[in-house]
Amino acid sequence: MCGIVGYVGSRPALSIVLDGLRRLEYRGYDSAGVAVIDNDEVRTEKRAGKLANLEKALSERTGDGIAAGRTGIGHTRWATHGGPTDRNAHPHLSADGRVAVIHNGIIENFAKLRAELEADGIEFRSDTDSECAAHLLAAEMRALRESGAQGGPALLAEGMRRVVRRLEGAFTLLAVDVDVPDAVVAARRNSPLVVGRGAGENFLASDVSAFIEHTREAVELGQDQVVLITPDDIEITDFDGVAATGQEFHIDWDSSAAEKGGYDYFMLKEIAEQPQAIADTLLGRLSERGEILLDEVRLTDQDLRDVDKVFIVACGTAYHAGMVAKYAIEHWVRIPCEVELASEFRYRDPILDRSTLVIAISQSGETMDTLMALRHAKEQKARVLAICNTNGSTIPRESDAVLYTHGGPEIAVASTKAFLTQLVACYLIGLHLAQIRGVMYADEVAAVVEKLRATPDSLRTLLDSMGEVRELARDLRTASTILFIGRHVGFPVALEGALKLKELAYMHAEGFAAGELKHGSIALIDQGTPVVCVVPSPAGRGVMRDKVVSNIQEVRARGARTIVIAEEGDEGVRAYADHLIQVPHTPTLLAPLMTTVPLQVLACEIAAARGNDVDQPRNLAKSVTVE
Repeated sequence: MCGIVGYVGSRPALSIVLDGLRRLEYRGYDSAGVAVIDNDEVRTEKRAGKLANLEKALSERTGDGIAAGRTGIGHTRWATHGGPTDRNAHPHLSADGRVAVIHNGIIENFAKLRAELEADGIEFRSDTDSECAAHLLAAEMRALRESGAQGGPALLAEGMRRVVRRLEGAFTLLAVDVDVPDAVVAARRNSPLVVGRGAGENFLASDVSAFIEHTREAVELGQDQVVLITPDDIEITDFDGVAATGQEFHIDWDSSAAEKGGYDYFMLKEIAEQPQAIADTLLGRLSERGEILLDEVRLTDQDLRDVDKVFIVACGTAYHAGMVAKYAIEHWVRIPCEVELASEFRYRDPILDRSTLVIAISQSGETMDTLMALRHAKEQKARVLAICNTNGSTIPRESDAVLYTHGGPEIAVASTKAFLTQLVACYLIGLHLAQIRGVMYADEVAAVVEKLRATPDSLRTLLDSMGEVRELARDLRTASTILFIGRHVGFPVALEGALKLKELAYMHAEGFAAGELKHGSIALIDQGTPVVCVVPSPAGRGVMRDKVVSNIQEVRARGARTIVIAEEGDEGVRAYADHLIQVPHTPTLLAPLMTTVPLQVLACEIAAARGNDVDQPRNLAKSVTVE
């Protein structure tokens, strides 16, 4: 989940690499470092803490050439092996100081490799698994030269191929060698890597936002590939040296999409972008015949008719989206649907076969727990459909079908628009399955899609009315705990509201199924305890709404301070609400698209009122690419 950047060209590499790291700091900010080749030396600087610490250290260096070199690599770290210290920050140098390596992922066989290297007299200068790669690459380069192999960039690529064939685990590696001053080599296995194609210069990064200021032409690397970039060329092979190709694509959003746009935080900007993100997810999804269209489908209609059970696998916020999807899929498609934490899925030995459809949800498409669950499902011959925001990433590529959310970049660590667009994608997949299996007619599907299309306007209206929520947040900033309750699709919303508060405000928060209160958790209620209550619409399922109102009365009787989220016009709840937040009317299954948003704003504003870093909460990274 670290951020990585590489550059080779005619311009000073340091400024380009640092600019890329600023855009990637959301991927890891325990430490940061750079390496630049200049005058037959690898010049490095690295510091624990945020990128500002590295920039300060660099500003104090003068006249040593680090700012002049034309080839460089940079890294922002989220610590796995070894604590977040200066010595563990990347890049790591080989013992002779001529090779520098940065790494994203985990090398699982590092202990064996380290023991071998130490037996050869190598003295390690960090506690990381990553340092092994620097020493291994230096050794392979020496061996190649001693064997009489031709030098130059091709030698560097061959050295990297020899190294990665020895590694186990997940990794993206970038490396430079002073003897090959105009090249950067990289390798990818189970971790993101993209190439930026420029004119007389080329780029490498874990995310296109790192180089979007310089080029919009990109190449997504495939699994187990090595890429060598020079100022004028990009060469891709597999780990055995066989020529290969990456997936070329054009970046259709500009750098302004990665800026705050006048908001205090990226998270606030992304909350405000949700109406457009939903509209973009829906764009072009309904054919003239009323059929739902996915992005890539390598499954036949008969394959989907044969499905007799659905599993949804996801992590964190995406898992909550999957919980909502379960209600929609079972209601519309009339087949069993289970929702599983991806990190637990393969370890409990689930019963899967060719008639099972596994839906994998991941914003980045690189979430390692979800990827491993996907691969386990494929081994059991199940069919896999991915929901993802990142074109060309690993999870979509390894799935049988894909629905991209097209939500645009999400920079804040806490997901907002990713959650809503994942919900919309889940609804579309449910409708797609229902239509193919003959449970819903085209006009019925179209009617639901039209309700979805009305959501952006309703959301804009809702977002304009968040003043009272912001004021409430400032009042709640000193609370020791906040509880959330809901029923049906309101239960996952309660879980998501609690997760957002934990992520951002570092407060104790719990989400409960409202009917479970009397089975133990109501003991948590004390005088003044804030309880957020998600109330269903009285239309359609009035009995469920009445049950939640009864639950509100139960917690109020025990001294709770009730914060009620209810549909506009539901005046019956007002008498039981210390604070009433009204949302536009939406059909029951689609209600989370509305009821979640006040909880996002509430968590964001409480965190800000407590003085926390809203966009980069402690101990978290945006994309979790290790298990």
